[in-house]
Amino acid sequence: MITILDYGMGNLRSVQKAVEHLGSKASISSSIVGSEKLIIPGVGAFAAAMAQLGTLKPEIQRFASSGQPLMGICLGQQLLFESSEEGEPVPGLEILEGRVRELPKDAGLKVPHVGWSELQIQKKEGLLSGIDQGSMVYFVHSFYTDLTNRDDAAAVTDYGLEFASAIQHENIWATQFHPEKSGEIGLKILENFIKC
Repeated sequence: MITILDYGMGNLRSVQKAVEHLGSKASISSSIVGSEKLIIPGVGAFAAAMAQLGTLKPEIQRFASSGQPLMGICLGQQLLFESSEEGEPVPGLEILEGRVRELPKDAGLKVPHVGWSELQIQKKEGLLSGIDQGSMVYFVHSFYTDLTNRDDAAAVTDYGLEFASAIQHENIWATQFHPEKSGEIGLKILENFIKC
């Protein structure tokens, strides 16, 4: 069973509908007990999200270290990291190494970054298997993940700077964009996660 984690911040139903459209079952739950695969979606502020997650942090860390598939989407990707410069400094889930930083506002581009942008694929297996170089996906974000390990970037996107728009580290996969809002490309990415 795929669990879509309900911690009060996320496009839960749209992610569930996308997974069900692909022929799989997904439950929306605030518990990860019994989960085979876990999706952490998210929309909103980093500190507020961590406050909502509360005592789930060690459970999510255990799930990640067990080798079971885990996917973060948008804010859910950012939460996987050590900390964020958004608002009050608070630790993240500390599953991956790196820090969440604000997109530059002096690059002549609007922040938040809202709309379709290209993926420059770095890893063609796994999360982005079957996805063409330069495919367009849908973003809504003001912050990005500054990776400690650059090899974790499955794809990068240029928006005032080059940032990791998709991450693949062993069983931990994540997208800064919204696959559930990215048409056939997004569905293929979710299908890759379902089949992993």
